[in-house]
Amino acid sequence: MTNLSIADLRQNYTLAGLSEADAASNPFKQFQVWFSEAVAAQLPEPNAMTLATIAPDSRPSARMVLLKDFDERGFTFYTNYGNTKGQHLSNTPWAALVFWWAQLERQVRIEGRVEKVSPQESDEYFGSRPETSQLGAWASNQSQVIESREVLEQQFTQLQEKYTGQAIPRPTHWGGFRVIPDVIEFWQGRPSRLHDRLRYRLLEDGIWHKERLSP
Repeated sequence: MTNLSIADLRQNYTLAGLSEADAASNPFKQFQVWFSEAVAAQLPEPNAMTLATIAPDSRPSARMVLLKDFDERGFTFYTNYGNTKGQHLSNTPWAALVFWWAQLERQVRIEGRVEKVSPQESDEYFGSRPETSQLGAWASNQSQVIESREVLEQQFTQLQEKYTGQAIPRPTHWGGFRVIPDVIEFWQGRPSRLHDRLRYRLLEDGIWHKERLSP
């Protein structure tokens, strides 16, 4: 333990603001603007996002994953369908995402239902991955208990030998999930904790409604 007082850790946010007039009417367009600015700022892993799921016993579970695609259909990531998050999403197909771009003093929160992407989309992305990542999808029984690191590395080596000189097929247990949002919130840090929060809600008529939230 140290003498550091966590309660005294404070950051005063002063970089920018977010007004209703400046924000796009479509939240996907607004996300594109902010995501492009995060990439341009050379932030580390700007596509890293927290994924929160719900376990069968209703306990929340969260972890970091990587966004691999987004458009007006939703936000896509790839994983082992049989791991913990895959099982959670198969049982309760709802999720929340959070992007945190600290250097820009920005956060984006996304909530919505979840569906698997098509096998064709999963095949296309799997084929774009480095060979070592493709082999890793086969070698790892993700989230399962294993005896040792050596067992994992041995499985990987055996697969390298098996697929030498040939294309590596996508495992049927591996593919993409798409989070289809009905709520997207953009948060911009401001001085005195008077942060800007703009929330977009998808209405029944398919129109996105933009509204300001108190910080």
